[in-house]
Amino acid sequence: MRTSSTKVIALFILLIALAVGGVERGAYPTELADWSGAISALAEKVKPCVVNLSTTRVLAGRPFFGPFEGDPFFERFFERFFPDMPEPTFKTRSLGSGFAISEDGYIITNNHVIEKATEIKVILSDEKQYDAQVVGRDTNTDIALIKISPDEPLHVAELGNSDELMVGEWVVAIGNPFGLQHTVTAGIVSAKGRWIGSGPYDDFIQTDASINPGNSGGPLFNLKGEVVGINTAIVASGQGIGFAIPINMAKELLPQLKEKGSVTRGWLGVSIQEITPELAESFDLEPNQKGALVAEVFDNSPAKAAGIERGDVILKFDGKQVEDPKSLSRIVAATQVGKEAQVEVLRDKKPLVLTVKVGELKEEFLVTGGRGEETSKTLGLTVQNITPDIAQSLGLEAREGVVISDVESGSPAAEAGLRRGDVIVEANRRPVADIDDFNNAMQTGKETHLFLIQRQDNTFYVAIKAG
Repeated sequence: MRTSSTKVIALFILLIALAVGGVERGAYPTELADWSGAISALAEKVKPCVVNLSTTRVLAGRPFFGPFEGDPFFERFFERFFPDMPEPTFKTRSLGSGFAISEDGYIITNNHVIEKATEIKVILSDEKQYDAQVVGRDTNTDIALIKISPDEPLHVAELGNSDELMVGEWVVAIGNPFGLQHTVTAGIVSAKGRWIGSGPYDDFIQTDASINPGNSGGPLFNLKGEVVGINTAIVASGQGIGFAIPINMAKELLPQLKEKGSVTRGWLGVSIQEITPELAESFDLEPNQKGALVAEVFDNSPAKAAGIERGDVILKFDGKQVEDPKSLSRIVAATQVGKEAQVEVLRDKKPLVLTVKVGELKEEFLVTGGRGEETSKTLGLTVQNITPDIAQSLGLEAREGVVISDVESGSPAAEAGLRRGDVIVEANRRPVADIDDFNNAMQTGKETHLFLIQRQDNTFYVAIKAG
C-alpha cells in the first residue's frame, strides 16, 4: 500500500516538474519504476551490518504471579512472617538491536537495551552468535557501545550526517521488533529536534517508519545507505510515531565511550529557562527573542567567575547560536572541559561578550530551572512574611522574601505554576525581603509583573499579566 502511494505521489511531482521544464523528459521515469527495487537494494546492502541483541538480567525478589502479582499485602505478609526467608533470584530476557561500526566488533545500541544485563548475546545476519561486553555507555543520551570478538571482519555501517537530514526525506529502519529478526520498515522524517522528556539532551528525529519494541538500538538509514539515527523510543498510545537519536550526537560521544567508558561534559553553572512572551515583555525584549534566560547563577561556577548574572539572556556560546535553553544545554555539554569560550549575552538590552572557562558537569548539576507558563488577567495569590515557624515548616534556610500562602484555583498565578510554599525573592526586578518590599515593588503601573521564585533548591522567573 505504501509503495503504491509513493509511486502516485512521486509521479504527481514528476508531472509538475515536467510541466515547468524542471526535469529532462525520459530521465526520471526509470527511477520511478524502480522505486521499490531501490528500497530492496538498500535493505540488501545494509542488513549485514545490523545485529540483533538478546540480553539477560538476574533480579532478586519474589515474583508473585496470578492474582497476587504486585500485591503489596502479600509482599508485607512474607516480610512479616518469613523475615529470614531468602529472596530468590530469577532471570528476565529482553530483545534489542544494534549496528556494527568497526570490522573488529564494536557495535552501537541503546543504553536501556543493555543496562543491568548480566549477559548480552549478539546475533549477526548470518545467524552467528557472540557474547558481548559493554565498552561504554551514557545514560543521559541512551547510547551504549559494546564489543564482540568475531571470527571474521564484520560488515560495517556507514555513518551519515544527521544535520543534513530533511523533514519529508525517506528513511529505512532495520531491527528486531518482537524478535522478528532483521525486519525492514520505511517511512519519512516527520520532524526534527523533538523533545520527549527522556533526558536533558533530547533532540530526537521523529519518523513514521514503523518502530516497535525490539527495534531499540537499531539503525535508521537514509536512501544513501548511511545511518542517520539510532531508533530509540515510541509513543505507547500512538501508532506510526517513532523517535531516533541523531547519529551526529553519537559520533560526538563515541571517542569518549571507547577510550574511558563514560562521557565528560562541559558545565556552565546556570539555571536557565525559556523566554515566554510575558517574560520578554517584562525584560523589555523583542516579542520573539531567541536565547536562554538565566534564572540563577550557581556559586563557585564557571558562569559566576565569568560575570554572568541572573536576568542575562544568553544569545551565543562558543560561536554557536543559542535558540532556546535546550540548545544551550547541548552546546555547553559538547564543549571541551577547560576551554575558554566566548559567551554573548543581552543585559538590560545591551549586548555584552564574556569569557568563560568551561567546567566539568557532575551528575548533581543536571538540574534545569523552572519555566514561565502562559498567564492572563489577574494574579490570584496571597503572600505573607516568612516567620521562623514558617521557615522551619517549609525547610527554608533563608529568611528573606515573602512566602505564597494561598493560590486561587484557576487564577493566572495558578496557571503560571505558582503554588503554596513558593518564596518570592524578587518582584519586578527589585529584591523582596518582606511584605513592604513586595508592596512597593508591585507599584509599577505595568500590566505584567515579573517574579523570581524560589522553590526548594531552584529559582525561576514567572511573569503574570494583571487584569
